[in-house]
Amino acid sequence: MTMLEKLPSLPEVHRTIAIPNGKGFWRKLMAYAGPGYLVSVGYMDPGNWATDIAGGSKFGYTLLSVIVLSNLMAILLQSLCVRLGVATGRDLAQACRDYFSPRVNFCLWVLCEIAIAACDLAELLGSAIALELLFGIPLFWGVCIMALDVIALLLLQSKGFRYIEALVITLVATIAGCFTAQIVFSRPDLGDLLMGFVPNHAIVQNLSMLYIAVGILGATVMPHNLYLHSAIIQTRAWQNSPEKKWEAIKFGTIDSTIALSLALFINAAILIVAAATFHTSGHHEVAEIQDAYKLLSPLLGVGAASAIFGFALLASGQSSTLTATMAGQIVMEGFLDLRIPPWLRRLLTRMLAIIPTLIAIALFGEQSTGQLLVFSQVILSLQLSFAVIPLIMFTSDRRIMGEFVNPRWLKIVASAVAFIIASLNIWLLVQTALGWLQ
Repeated sequence: MTMLEKLPSLPEVHRTIAIPNGKGFWRKLMAYAGPGYLVSVGYMDPGNWATDIAGGSKFGYTLLSVIVLSNLMAILLQSLCVRLGVATGRDLAQACRDYFSPRVNFCLWVLCEIAIAACDLAELLGSAIALELLFGIPLFWGVCIMALDVIALLLLQSKGFRYIEALVITLVATIAGCFTAQIVFSRPDLGDLLMGFVPNHAIVQNLSMLYIAVGILGATVMPHNLYLHSAIIQTRAWQNSPEKKWEAIKFGTIDSTIALSLALFINAAILIVAAATFHTSGHHEVAEIQDAYKLLSPLLGVGAASAIFGFALLASGQSSTLTATMAGQIVMEGFLDLRIPPWLRRLLTRMLAIIPTLIAIALFGEQSTGQLLVFSQVILSLQLSFAVIPLIMFTSDRRIMGEFVNPRWLKIVASAVAFIIASLNIWLLVQTALGWLQ
């Protein structure tokens, strides 16, 4: 079977969304809008919340510049995913299978599956924590309840991919609305806030601040998003000509840039609320999501503040877990060319997250949730470079990309980003290991 005859990624929704021919800019942008928002939820998941809350409560607004830097890196990498998917008709996992040896391919698949399970663990745990905070449901049973969202995803996908996109966009808008209200409640100092967006040399001089900064970077760019985006961009039915492919790359990149800018706002808002509420009141050690929830209403003097925070957390966990389970299907089909029913693939992904979560809660109690969230982010950091480096390799190879190959300036910038991500994540892993050994 030749490459052209191979089945596409997510065949049940491949090229199912029509692109208006000869219509105006806004009509086409609306047709391409959606994949970027599915990707963006990985940049505002519960794992990010922990690092943003810790950074804001301990160091005020100083680390806002790190959030901006990490988001710019994310925009660049996701644009490369769009370029790969449109130019080659292959997602990142399929490209790895096409151009790497079976042994390398198998190793990359195992690492990716571990990363997806770790990511799903964080989303599942975040949703369960939200249920506990809002409704008093014990964490153990909250984890079990949240497992049922797989059914909702299957029902939506059977109706069409646009329904999944609409649900995720609604959840993202809910999170944004919740944190807009929280910023209004917390009344941050505008001058200090704006200065936080300016890079500060103290970030690299203060080891404690640097540790959290690296944690923000490590928790922001999700490896499974690179596989996901290169696949779901192919749900759009553009015409197979160079001109229309360039158009698809342009509109797909605009879509992801807008969506990730919204993710930037939400991540920054979490840190701003933590800085304005906890740091300014002397609560510098607030790092747990549960502690933030309990302190928000008393410190702000707004009874609804904690509840709004909890609903935003629930929306964050639910939106993120929808995309993580979809990414699981993509990597299995892409790396192994193994196609099983979508419901079974998503059930397997969810089981890999549920089982270790329930075991940890049963053995170590609910106080283990913080360590589980940190552990999941460390696993993601370990796997990230194994997705970033192949992505840059493929999109920089003219034999694979043809006229859509990365220009020289983009190769240089992308390589610098890969080096920074790899270096900082290695540093984070080393420091985390040393902390566990002490």
